[in-house]
Amino acid sequence: MTDARFEDGDEAPLRLMALAPDDLPVLAALVQDAVFPITEMTYARPRRRFAILLNRFRWEDREAADRERRAYERVQALLTVETVTAVRSSGTDTILSLLALTYSGPAEGPGRLTLTLAGDAAIELEVEALEISLRDTTRPYRAVSGKAPAHE
Repeated sequence: MTDARFEDGDEAPLRLMALAPDDLPVLAALVQDAVFPITEMTYARPRRRFAILLNRFRWEDREAADRERRAYERVQALLTVETVTAVRSSGTDTILSLLALTYSGPAEGPGRLTLTLAGDAAIELEVEALEISLRDTTRPYRAVSGKAPAHE
């Protein structure tokens, strides 16, 4: 058995889960530079579920877009975190850009999932256990900027 590769996804929508801290870097890489309005995130306290409908850059398609000299793409995706017991945020604005996902705590939980956002903003989720899913919900579309995200 071999590990999955970005190329294996082709045009199929992504549907991934992270159930352990070792799983998180894959999801974090895929949602890096995702953008979303603050109105597209919600915390359903009775269900202990936090969700964001975000517009993620298709990092898995970047090399193919470069090679074929075609436009970069984004796709709407739903990032869902289960077993959330508390949510805190700081420095949030109306349009947010997700830079990183990090988890601190024991592998079995409880712990803290931090969503680091551009502009020194962050969202912290207290979770009983790490259970995150990422699911593409639309077909890819041309990135409005026409550029791949870049960082200093």
